[in-house]
Amino acid sequence: MLDPELQTLVEITLRTLWVCGSALLLALLGGVPIGILLGSSQFISRGLLVSSVNAGMGAPPVVVGLIGSILLARSGPLGSWNLLYTPYAMIITSTAIALPLVIGLTLAAVGSLDDEWELQVRTLGIPRHWRIWLLIREIRMGLLAAVIAALGGILSEVGAVNMVGGNIAGETRVLTTAIMMHTSMGEYEIAMSQATVLFGNLLLLAGLLTWLQQSGRKR
Repeated sequence: MLDPELQTLVEITLRTLWVCGSALLLALLGGVPIGILLGSSQFISRGLLVSSVNAGMGAPPVVVGLIGSILLARSGPLGSWNLLYTPYAMIITSTAIALPLVIGLTLAAVGSLDDEWELQVRTLGIPRHWRIWLLIREIRMGLLAAVIAALGGILSEVGAVNMVGGNIAGETRVLTTAIMMHTSMGEYEIAMSQATVLFGNLLLLAGLLTWLQQSGRKR
């Protein structure tokens, strides 16, 4: 039988990883294709979209949390979904924070390719689906950088997830909101133990991604 405090810490950690992993996956699934499209295409509204992405990369997370709270509130346009103060609201908000980072870094990675790259690939007669695969392989270092940046942004966020999640014990409390709560209560020992777990997870995940990035450069 686990100690109650340890059991609570494990529960909060698993919830943190679930929210973070889900948001990161959604941000990658949506952000990478959009970043590739913006980086490899030219159309009239491209400049406006790129500017919006750049603004989103620098947007204060607390503003994202405020917008999410308004949209998901019972009186808001998405209130009928009953998502406010649930882990799903936290995933949506975390995805919104990470998405511009993924799009922007993917776009930059595509833009760093040689101007003649696509022409060379087309000249070789490579089918379109294989061209996309080759493109992803070419920009894999930039994609890993996008994953690391998005991961750090999601794992370290507290204000936005607290606004839409409510920091409810056993339901929406994650490591960042728990650390903030215990610190405000003067329970520094508990806050430090949770901060150690959070930082350890971040180091572990970032270290794994960095190893993959460095390995890719040697190939």
